[in-house]
Amino acid sequence: MTAKIDAISEMMPDAIRHFWQARHVATTAQHKRGNTDQGNRAGVTAGKNLDGFVHMIRRLVHDNGIPEVDTFVQKRMDMTIPGFFRPTKTWDLLVVSRERLLAAIEFKSQVGPSFGNNFNNRVEEAVGSATDVLTAYREGAFGSASRPFLGFFFVLEDCPASTRPVSAKSSHFSVMPEFKDASYAQRYELLCRKLMLENLYDAAALIMTSKSGVDDGQHKSLSDMTSPERFAAILAGKISGMAVE
Repeated sequence: MTAKIDAISEMMPDAIRHFWQARHVATTAQHKRGNTDQGNRAGVTAGKNLDGFVHMIRRLVHDNGIPEVDTFVQKRMDMTIPGFFRPTKTWDLLVVSRERLLAAIEFKSQVGPSFGNNFNNRVEEAVGSATDVLTAYREGAFGSASRPFLGFFFVLEDCPASTRPVSAKSSHFSVMPEFKDASYAQRYELLCRKLMLENLYDAAALIMTSKSGVDDGQHKSLSDMTSPERFAAILAGKISGMAVE
């Protein structure tokens, strides 16, 4: 079966618009309640603002031969699988077909003004989640099926605070050269690259979008390796192959 990724070009603009619209609604509601957004959490965690991207990937899975009924994105219990270092882990999108775990995908985002507060947390979560599920897979938690596709999909605000150089200091040893004076956008791109290079995730994408995306739906990638199109191509190839197994 030929891999199909039309969902990316067709649904991405609306997913970008929805991201900014939903975030505006959430932020406005917080302000009305008199709550402050500690750590800018409304722009960090997966939720309603990322629904457009989740449904875009869900359609891609369906387009490549997996029935929609086998893709889980809404009910928390339907999105929970065993872990190795913890009893369970809830993912943002699961594909489970004929008692086989085919795919598990995390969706995360971050917007300004503060990017430094949450970067390390995002790294630890991404590495920890992959290590947990892959170890559970090794120990037979998902039966005898082939290794599931693991995906990491990140949306980052494109603004001066995320794209300007940032210093990195280490007390006793030198910081790895690629991180010296790298912006937060570059750090996230490096994270996505390294997650794939270390075989923790099959695909990792970084989407950059500015607040004007609420009107024009525009986005950009920092590299072909971490683009949504490459993410889609890898996922579609994996899913289309599994669909006929």
